[in-house]
Amino acid sequence: MQGMNGKTMIVLLSGGLDSMVCAGLAREAGAHIVALTVDYNQRHRVELQSAARIAEAVGAVEHIVLPLDLTRFGGSALTADIDVPKDGLADKVPITYVPARNLIFLSLTLGLAEARQAQDIVIGVNALDYSGYPDCRPDFIAGFEALARLATRDGDKGVEFSIHAPLQYMTKADIAAEAARLGMDAAMSWSCYDPTPDGQHCGLCDSCRLRRKGFADAGIADPTRYAVGA
Repeated sequence: MQGMNGKTMIVLLSGGLDSMVCAGLAREAGAHIVALTVDYNQRHRVELQSAARIAEAVGAVEHIVLPLDLTRFGGSALTADIDVPKDGLADKVPITYVPARNLIFLSLTLGLAEARQAQDIVIGVNALDYSGYPDCRPDFIAGFEALARLATRDGDKGVEFSIHAPLQYMTKADIAAEAARLGMDAAMSWSCYDPTPDGQHCGLCDSCRLRRKGFADAGIADPTRYAVGA
């Protein structure tokens, strides 16, 4: 993300490691960061606290926490009374997939971008080390960028919205290394889908497994407190 000095970038900030690195890259590019965090009543609500810490750390000029109760829809272990899988990475889209989540979130982010007269949106999707979610694929990002031109007043006027996905082709090890390069404290971020009552990462869900492997593969000390499997 070059040439962003002084421009406003809307960063979709979940509070996870990936979104933290995206916010760090936006800061490095010199952007004015407007962070959007969606409080969708997710099981891992501790990530909202992480998002607040990250927004402050990168000097976001605005941090909006938008309530959107997706438990009313259900359909996911993150939004319904369904156990989070702990038996290893699946070879199909897991039950932790939240129906159309990134599509919903990018739509909200696009609305915020238009309201703030911004053209650049940053999202931390990844197509390599991820859990098989269809809304993390490059063709989804490209498709949404094209849709943004058709679905907005600004797009109708010829404004070109850009959906930046700087981590798209990075491994989790690459992302952990990038956090270190940016001088960001990875302990600020949260990945676990099923936190323990005392505030630790469970260590066994898909997200914990990917996070722990990423730091190990990068040869970087993992600051995360895992309940098991550390």
